[in-house]
Amino acid sequence: MLKGFFSFIFELIKIIVISLVIIIPIRYFLVQPFYVKGASMEPNFYDQEYLIIDEISYRFSKPERGDIIVFRYPKNPQEFFIKRIIGLPGEKIQIKDGQVRILNNGNPDSFILKEPYLASGTKTYSLTEDVVSLGEEEYFVLGDNRNSSKDSRSFGPVNRSFVTGKVVLRGWPFSRITLFKLPQYQY
Repeated sequence: MLKGFFSFIFELIKIIVISLVIIIPIRYFLVQPFYVKGASMEPNFYDQEYLIIDEISYRFSKPERGDIIVFRYPKNPQEFFIKRIIGLPGEKIQIKDGQVRILNNGNPDSFILKEPYLASGTKTYSLTEDVVSLGEEEYFVLGDNRNSSKDSRSFGPVNRSFVTGKVVLRGWPFSRITLFKLPQYQY
C-alpha cells in the first residue's frame, strides 16, 4: 500500500516537472498572454480582451507597418502598451489635416497612409504639424482609437528594444476570437 502511494507521488512529480520544462520556455520565449486595459485600440480591441503575443518572430524579422505590437512604455518600462506600427525606421512622419503622411525626403514615394482598420471618417490629429524623423531602430506607433490614445504623438517614437512582440491572436471573448494578419495598405 505504501509502495503504491510513493509510486503515485513519484509519477505526479515527474508529470509536473515535464510540464514545467515544456511550458516555461514557451511562456517566456515564444508566446505570452496579454490583457487589454483601456480604450486606445477600440473598435479593434476592447477593454478586458485576452490576446496572445508572438515574442519570437521579431528575433528573425523586422516589425512591419500595420503590425499590432505590445511594448514597454518608454517613460515607465514597468507598463505595457498595445499600439499599431505606423512609421518604420528611417521614415519621416507628419500628421496634418487629419491624415498621417509618410514623408521620404520629398521623394515621389511619399504618401498619405490609408488605414483600412479605422472606422470610416476617422481623423488623426496631433498638437503640432512637426515632422518626426525616425532613427534606425525607431517606430512611430498609434492607437486605433485616435481620440483616446496615448501614443507616439505624446511620448515620441518607440525603440525596437522596448518591443515585446506582436499580437497574433485574440483568445477572449470567444465570440471575437481572431487571428491577426498584416493589413493591406493602399499607397
